[in-house]
Amino acid sequence: YDVFYKERGARKNEDIEQELDKDRYDDIAKHLIVIDHSIGKGTEGIVGTYRLLPEDAAMKKGGFYSSGEYDISPLLESGVKTLELGRSCVLPEYRTRHIIQKLWVGISEYVTKNDIGLLFGCASIPGTDIDRISQQLAYLYHYHLAPADIRPTALKQLYVNMNLHEKDTLNEARIFASLPPLFKGYLRIGSCVGDGAVIDNDF
Repeated sequence: YDVFYKERGARKNEDIEQELDKDRYDDIAKHLIVIDHSIGKGTEGIVGTYRLLPEDAAMKKGGFYSSGEYDISPLLESGVKTLELGRSCVLPEYRTRHIIQKLWVGISEYVTKNDIGLLFGCASIPGTDIDRISQQLAYLYHYHLAPADIRPTALKQLYVNMNLHEKDTLNEARIFASLPPLFKGYLRIGSCVGDGAVIDNDF
């Protein structure tokens, strides 16, 4: 809540109570947390989180969070166990490589223990002005598009074309440097993107 609503100005809705961000997946998901014991015990010491949503749990709720924005059937038909990553959140003063590494150590342990073959989820570039981020979207499309056999596609009614500039007009290094840290981290470990962006006006 502090990061999404107070810091980043996400639009509040009737489900926001007691300054908590929550949705229908929270009770079935796994919640990975980083705690700084020097600032408090229990929830008071939480400085970083990730939500891990296993496939079997998601199906009990009618599907994954991402399926509300993308056709993810190619991922689900890949023949391997899938895990959706979401709600990545770190308090501003803890946004260091050390904390991100701790979260990824936890994710790696979960993936290994549960024989997960494919990770996916939604990642954001701040803003809703497509013209302002058109080069970033085009860069992702030309340099990091997922292979066709596992490529998700934004739902037709939400689809925003990412192929907005010719590849040879893009300054690869400069655009990569302009991406949000989480996005850069995903790309560095070999992640790829689906076809089509989605504008999330609430977040």
